[in-house]
Amino acid sequence: MAPRETTKLDGQVDAVMEASRAFVALVAHTLAEREVALTLPQWRVLAIVNRYGPQNLKAIAHWMGVHPSTATRACDALVAAELLYRREDAVDRRRIVLTLSENGQELVDSLLHERRRAIAGVLSEMPAARRSRVAEAMQEFAEAVGDVPEHYESPVDWAR
Repeated sequence: MAPRETTKLDGQVDAVMEASRAFVALVAHTLAEREVALTLPQWRVLAIVNRYGPQNLKAIAHWMGVHPSTATRACDALVAAELLYRREDAVDRRRIVLTLSENGQELVDSLLHERRRAIAGVLSEMPAARRSRVAEAMQEFAEAVGDVPEHYESPVDWAR
């Protein structure tokens, strides 16, 4: 890459890093507002199970990009908090499947509602044309990262 291109890319990376920090702060703020004792990894587990349905520990670890023991600790805490149910897989009793409990589903729904409200508030401060460009760019970024469900088979199937 030419030096000028590197400088431009560096600036773009810095802008995305700043937006990333803003999103993490927004998530942390919604958790703090509700006085929910969740770590960000625990929130990630709940969000994964909410979005993609029942998961096993191997799939959770894969989605999070962590060692299975790390995923197990996060899931154990969520089970203890009665936000996740842990059950044997109907097909293979040696495997554990995790699903949201009623409390977990209510918490996820309310936190996502609050996050949507906060994002809508930020976007409403921007001109309509800029909002549209931001939304398109964010969608393209999510697709490039690969965190779009159409790109995956069911993560539960990964461990079979």
